[in-house]
Amino acid sequence: MADSSFDIVSKVERQEVDNALNQAAKEISQRYDFKGVGASIEWSGEKIEMRANAEERVKAVLDIFQSKLIKRGISLKALDAGEPQASGKEYKLFATIVEGISQENAKKVAKIIRDEGPKGVKAQVQGDELRVSSKSRDDLQAVQQLLKGKDLDFAVQFVNYR
Repeated sequence: MADSSFDIVSKVERQEVDNALNQAAKEISQRYDFKGVGASIEWSGEKIEMRANAEERVKAVLDIFQSKLIKRGISLKALDAGEPQASGKEYKLFATIVEGISQENAKKVAKIIRDEGPKGVKAQVQGDELRVSSKSRDDLQAVQQLLKGKDLDFAVQFVNYR
């Protein structure tokens, strides 16, 4: 019997992030507590730029954006937000969407699978993803449960299960 396998990836659907950003921008434009404070959120190249006239306000904009991401099923581990920076009379905050599993994180996950996973399960690093294979599908499902139970610093999804 051939080995069964799945891939561990860290990807974010750009359209969902865009939808969350648009929803957050709409809420900010309509909310009473954001009237006249110059609060905004928008794409700035590959980054997301949030602005407001006070540090607390720009953090509130980030909070709204995070709640919209959660509602759209995007893990907050995929959002890398910086600290608010004063820029003239306003504060700016930049956030980026992190995708792909770095080599060191892939090695950490492979080590977890080797040390704590069922015997006979193999993990191979392939670029920015990890292929996990085994003869037993039950073992693969046990690996998925193991990784879901771990508190990793990045978002993971399981794809190409076959």
